[in-house]
Amino acid sequence: MSKSIEEKIEDLAKRQLDKIGVKYFSKTNFINPEIEDAMKKAPSKNGGTGKNYPDIKAFIETRNMRKIPVMIEVKGRKGDFIKVNANGEIENKTKEGKPNYKNIERYAVNGAIHYADAIAQYTESYKEVIAIGINGYEEANEIKTELGVYYMSADNFLIPKKIEDYSDLSFLQNSNLNNLIEKIDNLNLTDEEIEEKAKEFENDIEKKLKSLNQKMQDDLKISVGSRVELVTGMIMAGLGVENKVAPLEISDLKGEMGEKSNDGYVIINKIESFFSERNLPKEKKEMIINDLSRVFIYSDLWKTVNGESKLKSVYTSVKNDIMPIFTSAKHLDFTGKLFNVLNAWVDIPDSDKNDVVLTPRYVTELMARLAEVDKDSYVWDYAVGSAGFLISSMKLMIKDAEERIKSPKEKSEKISKIKYEQLLGIEKRSDIYLLAVLNMILMGDGSSNIIHKDSLKEYTGQYEQGDLNGTDFPANVFLLNPPYSADGKGFVFVEKALSKMKGGKAVILIQENAGSGNGLPYTKNLLENNTLLASIHMADIFRGKAGVQTAIYVFEIGKKHKEKHIVKFIDFSNDGYTRQNRRKSGQDVNLRNTDNAIERYNEIVNLVLYGKQYLQYFTEDEYIEDTITLNGDDWTFSQHKKINTNPTEEDFKNTVKEFLAWKVGEVLKEENNCLGKK
Repeated sequence: MSKSIEEKIEDLAKRQLDKIGVKYFSKTNFINPEIEDAMKKAPSKNGGTGKNYPDIKAFIETRNMRKIPVMIEVKGRKGDFIKVNANGEIENKTKEGKPNYKNIERYAVNGAIHYADAIAQYTESYKEVIAIGINGYEEANEIKTELGVYYMSADNFLIPKKIEDYSDLSFLQNSNLNNLIEKIDNLNLTDEEIEEKAKEFENDIEKKLKSLNQKMQDDLKISVGSRVELVTGMIMAGLGVENKVAPLEISDLKGEMGEKSNDGYVIINKIESFFSERNLPKEKKEMIINDLSRVFIYSDLWKTVNGESKLKSVYTSVKNDIMPIFTSAKHLDFTGKLFNVLNAWVDIPDSDKNDVVLTPRYVTELMARLAEVDKDSYVWDYAVGSAGFLISSMKLMIKDAEERIKSPKEKSEKISKIKYEQLLGIEKRSDIYLLAVLNMILMGDGSSNIIHKDSLKEYTGQYEQGDLNGTDFPANVFLLNPPYSADGKGFVFVEKALSKMKGGKAVILIQENAGSGNGLPYTKNLLENNTLLASIHMADIFRGKAGVQTAIYVFEIGKKHKEKHIVKFIDFSNDGYTRQNRRKSGQDVNLRNTDNAIERYNEIVNLVLYGKQYLQYFTEDEYIEDTITLNGDDWTFSQHKKINTNPTEEDFKNTVKEFLAWKVGEVLKEENNCLGKK
């Protein structure tokens, strides 16, 4: 193996930085407390617990005070520049999804990206980082260098994106920063990259939450009924508010036994500060704090055993394992996943707790697309749960605004309006309401239109805070997965919401037999002012959580259904996913794409919106166009499935084959019996 010239290459890089006037920090130089702390917390580049030591650290700062850390890793041997997989992606993970420390330690670019990832995950202030790998080697008495420059940000799911090919570090010079920032801001992820990273985050989230849940179950003996509020409250305390409220640190929980200084009070005070700086309305804040106090103050979880409270034990896991993923998983229904995992041990047959099944992200996204949500949609949900439908809708609305609005000022104003005015959800249960508030705060809307009420008895269809308080919410999209124990299997919610809408689309995920008579009289009433467009027989999307067959019903609002209107009936029982229900396994085991799932979901959207010319993965037996009566009891796929009773020539041939195979088997059996006789 050739001798490494790493020191020469590092010295060359430092001289370039000196020349262009960029201040840098060497391997052992202190850059700032937050980054140094992140380097301690993150796994080292060989997988141990020691500190990370990038060869060179720096900052670039733009005119508008955007400060981006730069991590540089240097190598000095031919072949040690970069390691990518067959798809050209940086290979910092194994096929099993675990860190590939061999590559991280050996290759310059891979190492730099490891350090950048540590900063983005383990700091609060720096959610975008530039990673630079530099390799050099001698060849024919000449030093040759290789430079790889990548950008990573929390907004882009921390997927490393190559900025451009550079031959030296002059692109970091102050006079070149505008050009660099423009290139960075145009590094868009493909839909496939976003989906793949979203699944990776969801899998990681699920595994970490299941591990925490097991710890609360086996080691700490914390009751199931307290876990959702416990973890949700701790996440709020751990988030903090930039420049106003410092995130709760593990060291803040000192195990004091004082009435106003114990760990429970420390956490509640931090949560109160979090809500105050988020400008949450007083009544909302009081209601949530009152709910959380039951867990943090009026339980015995704050009491110490050997100097440490159960609260501190749980928060240590939350801070180290959950928060880094949580703050990076933008636009995911994190708290929906949290609820489903932490309630895995709930087993109360007669309780309404079993009536809450939160919809998977891939289904909420499908339904938002079926409703044709765009930047001008006003979306509401009368049983909002953890706000999964609103999050999926917000993502589509913002994407549409970014694509169609060219003025940066107008785009920013529109995105703000989407978050603060165009999404509304109502939730009756206080523990679930808490999840929705947290989710929407993370999405940036301040939970402005998440309302804690009974949508059937108390909600009047209006905004309930801000400048629009008291005015009607102009909904044109209704998305819902209702409690199936409600009247009409939940269609009572649909009737009320649609009665307040003038037009638009409604997409309902509901127990399928609601459309075959169990939803009466609501299903019949709905046809008087709304048109049923499609009925989709769903796969077992709630496997292990609810034993019901569901369907999606799609409506055009404000237009009476006519008997001649053609309805699209689709059998979506094969949606491309294979499901298991292993309690300790993550999503990579329990939900696997085994038959073109992404393509099948795309095809369902095309079939519903545009018709059977888009049939590709589904057959004509799985797609039917037919009419319905106005009785409201013939909406299911099975009621319209055509059964062909006329035998074909192929049927005859198969029958003959089966008969001959049976006959030959009988003859051979008889001969064997004869041979066996003495």
